[in-house]
Amino acid sequence: MSQRDGQLEAAPPVVVETASPEETFALGAALGRTVEPGDVFLLAGPFGAGKTVFVQGLARGLEVPTPVSSPSFVLASEHQGRLPLVHIDLFRLESIEPALLASLDEYLESDAVCAIEWPERLPVPPDLAVTRVAIEPLGERRRRFTFAPANARLEWAIRQAASVGVSARQGQS
Repeated sequence: MSQRDGQLEAAPPVVVETASPEETFALGAALGRTVEPGDVFLLAGPFGAGKTVFVQGLARGLEVPTPVSSPSFVLASEHQGRLPLVHIDLFRLESIEPALLASLDEYLESDAVCAIEWPERLPVPPDLAVTRVAIEPLGERRRRFTFAPANARLEWAIRQAASVGVSARQGQS
């Protein structure tokens, strides 16, 4: 977020379309090479939208040597790479108990890169800078990613990542 007249202002949205799961993976990998400690990505989209494929790409960019799969049955998976990656999947939760919320807050406030699937189930602290990622299927293989970057650095990183094998355009959805 940037400061203007004492008010915080988010970076403008970035829309990226991928033509295949391989491009979705490549987008995540390119972004993973540029993320910094504490970056948080909130991934919204229906089943099969490509959330986990995107996170697998992030992991590749972060040089995570182990396979990354959806943590649906374990809630959170921690992976070590250039930076730690925490992959959280909140789909199976109907509500979040205070003890679990405290544990999740520890991840969000850490130096790990966090990727959270089904983030609408998590009350995000209003002062936490997050990048919201809405993923829309445009058919069997094509996807539209609408990024609401947390700040100008991430806006630039997303635009750079989009230039690696996928097309990008700035716009409003």
